[in-house]
Amino acid sequence: MDQQPPDPREVVAGLLGDERLLAILRARDMGGLFKLLNTRGVSTRRIATAAGIGQGRLYDYMNGRTRVEKLIMFEQIADGFCIPGELLGLARRPWEPTAPAEPYRAPAGEVLVHSDDRSAMDAFRSADRQAGGGRLYSAVVRHLTDSIAPRLVDGASGPAVFGAAAALTEMAGWMAHDSGQDSIAAAHFSKALPLARTSGDLPLAAHVAASSSHLALQTGDPRAAAHWAVVGVELARSGPHLPSLMARLHTMHARALAAGGQYATATAALDQAGASLDLGADDEHPWLSPFDHATLASEAALIFGDLGKLGPALKYAEQAVSLREEGRARSLALSRITLASLHVRRGDLDAAVGVGVALLATSPTMGSVRVVQQLDGLRDQLRQHAAYDPVCEYLARFDDARRTRALLLADIMPQPRGGTDLEDTAHT
Repeated sequence: MDQQPPDPREVVAGLLGDERLLAILRARDMGGLFKLLNTRGVSTRRIATAAGIGQGRLYDYMNGRTRVEKLIMFEQIADGFCIPGELLGLARRPWEPTAPAEPYRAPAGEVLVHSDDRSAMDAFRSADRQAGGGRLYSAVVRHLTDSIAPRLVDGASGPAVFGAAAALTEMAGWMAHDSGQDSIAAAHFSKALPLARTSGDLPLAAHVAASSSHLALQTGDPRAAAHWAVVGVELARSGPHLPSLMARLHTMHARALAAGGQYATATAALDQAGASLDLGADDEHPWLSPFDHATLASEAALIFGDLGKLGPALKYAEQAVSLREEGRARSLALSRITLASLHVRRGDLDAAVGVGVALLATSPTMGSVRVVQQLDGLRDQLRQHAAYDPVCEYLARFDDARRTRALLLADIMPQPRGGTDLEDTAHT
């Protein structure tokens, strides 16, 4: 008897515990999904039929000539292959078993928040800005486990708890990122998005998408960064209009485009960000991190730096430092690192050393691996000019401070390859 060709849904069901498939879904790499199924004996015709596309388009995805970008296509693929929504950063699909009640849709502008959840969020956010996420990550995860998770399965809790879970899960993702644990950060962001959508809080869902965009940039994937920024814009436009949220999303899109060298579209997106931010702030939303003119200036400096426009980049970097108050210690340090780096690129070594001296005052106990890594990057830049006496003298002071920092942060700093794994821009 001839063997029946495998059904793609059955193949997917058998691979849901396979890390290769899970990694592909986390990356939203649909071409990779189709290739994996094909290697498991599923014909391209059956794959195309299940995905609801033509075979020519399927080959484009499989060969990397194009990529699935639209939210509706991800939903179509999830349904066609019976992929649980959470694995693709989507809401629970209608066909999934034991589905909860229909997601709550908050009236325009209304976000329901339990006062204890808001207090916890504010306390974590305030401490994170000053001390860095490395010291706080375990505390946030413990709060999620002990205080939030039990209420998610309590039918009396209502939709507000899903918003709190999404917001604190997204915060845990940022703290993991600040600790140098980007794969863990990505896992938190992928869990936060369906939680936000279940709560009915579309601005929060868009905010999580912006965080995913930032993380994709940090891990060297500008195309994924652009995708998440566009997803965020789509989500934000479906909910109440929040100007600074739109500013953040347009900025993330601009950064992704700049990383790809697309000057005209990147600067146009940055202009959209500025215009949105000028409309006002989003102080009325309890879960969104502030996105202000200091953050925009910091991001603009990175955008123009990536585009090779060092004059505008320097102007924005100086503006970011002048606008960022001392209470935002991590953001101020990151802005100063950008400013010093731009001075080096322009050949103004005295100015770079001047900013570098201010950086030496950054608290050595700040639990931010990101800051340490970027400081190390600045050191590497300056070492190319070590023959210049002021730079040589500064590097000696820097290395002394670096040794102190390494000792004080030994419990959270990732170890060199072969050792034991320990495990703003700008989430500010």
